[in-house]
Amino acid sequence: MANNLAIVIIFASLGLVASQAPAAAPTESPQGSSPSHISSPPAAAPSDTFGSSAPVPSPESSAPSTSTPPSALSPTSPPSAGPKLRVGFYRRSCPRAEKIVMAAVRKALSKSPVIGAGLIRLHFHDCFVQGCDASVLLDPTAANPQPEKLSPPNFPSLRGFEVIDAAKNVIEKVCPGKVSCADIIAFASRDASSILSRGRINFRMPAGRLDGRVSLSTEALQFLPPPFFNLSQLVDSFKAKKLDVDDLVVLSGAHTIGVSHCSSFTDRLPPNPSNMNPDFATQLQRKCPTSPNITNDPTVVQDILTPNRLDTRYYSNLLKHNVLFTSDAALLTSRRTTRKVLENTFIPRRWERKFARAMVKMAAIEIKTAANGEIRNMCRVVNN
Repeated sequence: MANNLAIVIIFASLGLVASQAPAAAPTESPQGSSPSHISSPPAAAPSDTFGSSAPVPSPESSAPSTSTPPSALSPTSPPSAGPKLRVGFYRRSCPRAEKIVMAAVRKALSKSPVIGAGLIRLHFHDCFVQGCDASVLLDPTAANPQPEKLSPPNFPSLRGFEVIDAAKNVIEKVCPGKVSCADIIAFASRDASSILSRGRINFRMPAGRLDGRVSLSTEALQFLPPPFFNLSQLVDSFKAKKLDVDDLVVLSGAHTIGVSHCSSFTDRLPPNPSNMNPDFATQLQRKCPTSPNITNDPTVVQDILTPNRLDTRYYSNLLKHNVLFTSDAALLTSRRTTRKVLENTFIPRRWERKFARAMVKMAAIEIKTAANGEIRNMCRVVNN
């Protein structure tokens, strides 16, 4: 009770009212209506920001279908002079595409819900490096032995590749050469969000992306901010991708699902100084070695109460200092971001709508054109 009262007092001191009316819902547009043009605007809000985390180098709920019901959210963002993405992009060229992806995601999550967190994180790690172009899917080759997927922020923790492969294999049989791997990642992250939120986060994902031909391990290190970033570093990382502070705080909420390697946060465990809740730190110390390494680096869930539910629990955990990363704790180091954390804690439906908008906004980062993109025949290799 005392903790809750303290939170309410802080909330009021920041000029907020927990009972204020939610923001207006995103514009609704039935399938097949006028296209939603998306601007070419995740590092990780840290490299661990979405779901499961990577070892850190030292210093049936319904998913949306192709025919999305009118009640589903349709987030929008400002138009851009670049390539245009639109809802229902495959309505004529491959009408079953989104349903096929949804089926692959649902099947995977029925076996292992943690894959859902992996798919959301996969989308984030793809878009923050080379834009949303499926470059994160490319396997090593003799010409390029170190692609993004082998970079420390991604290997060995990034997951969900087999789900994308499964969807692509079926789609290629139904309508070969029509659907990009980048769009499959975007659809899969949307569907995982819907399933893990029990349908509360349900939105239309514009499509029309092309697959890239470049994938470099060094760029993953450059653009995916690590879990030890402070707030100014996180804000700069998101700003570089045309995402703002609100996007940072909203998308960080995905830390309510998935798992993290101990190496991503042992710098915050005793005897190191941190503001982590001592009881929470003690629980983590029981599961994590003092000095994790590549052969001994266990994982822990990021939210011990609802680890497989995409909800606002992350923000209440944050207020109690029951979060893993320095980059999580950083959200309470400014008045502006603390206010946003409190808003998301007390007004969950608003956060759900904001999360949908932010996912679509992120999905439009640096879209490839015909000059530097293609539709791959197989997601793991570029076309000849």
